[in-house]
Amino acid sequence: MPPLPPAVARRQREIAARERTLLDTAQAQIQRDGLLSLQMARVAEECGYAIGTLYKHFASKEDLLVALATRNSLDRVELFERAAKWNGPTRERMLAVALADMLILREQPEHFRLAQFVWTDVVWGAASNESRRRALEACEPLSTLIDGIAAEGRARGELPASVLPVGALMMGPWTMTVGMHALVQQQGLVDTAVTGDPYRLLIRQLQYLFNGYAWQPIFDAEDDAALDALIARVSRDVFDTDWSSIAPDLPPPLPPS
Repeated sequence: MPPLPPAVARRQREIAARERTLLDTAQAQIQRDGLLSLQMARVAEECGYAIGTLYKHFASKEDLLVALATRNSLDRVELFERAAKWNGPTRERMLAVALADMLILREQPEHFRLAQFVWTDVVWGAASNESRRRALEACEPLSTLIDGIAAEGRARGELPASVLPVGALMMGPWTMTVGMHALVQQQGLVDTAVTGDPYRLLIRQLQYLFNGYAWQPIFDAEDDAALDALIARVSRDVFDTDWSSIAPDLPPPLPPS
């Protein structure tokens, strides 16, 4: 494919740079004022652009929010790649993926809250088809990494064959993880006096699930010491840290009535 004329290439770079500036400004506004306070006019004003310029890039506030979530998804790939490419049993690599997800939530909680909001019908249903297509494409590398671990597990004989294709089988840990995040990050929905550390509970629940899949090596999810040792070892070997630096922060309890 022949190179673009210099003037066209320069124009494309300018458009890309302006879009990055708009997204950076919107992200900063969300962090400063809250997600629901995002205003297109203020984003344009803080960037020094006319509101029409902003709408040339993003046809609506919903498209802007989806674009932000899409960019955040692309930024997450590196940690998931580290987990997926770690030289451990495929079952433990799935645990490493879950730990990577928690580490991202701990370090970038505002990105998680944005993603939660974007997937609601209020935003996703109102965004353009093109914005949604780009968002789904940004998720493909993550799902490919996760499905690849399960496919390798089957090829190695660690994960038995099933009537379910790999993509359908991996819906189990995905929905369990997303569901736990959604519950835990809403103030007052989870009683830690009952659950203990909810993210440690999530890892235990994942072990029960993988045992149900007969994913080898079978793990005694009832053994607290073994569970803590597993979490510590994978945290250290993959991310060179410990559980206390991975577990996401919990919202404060509701004040007494």
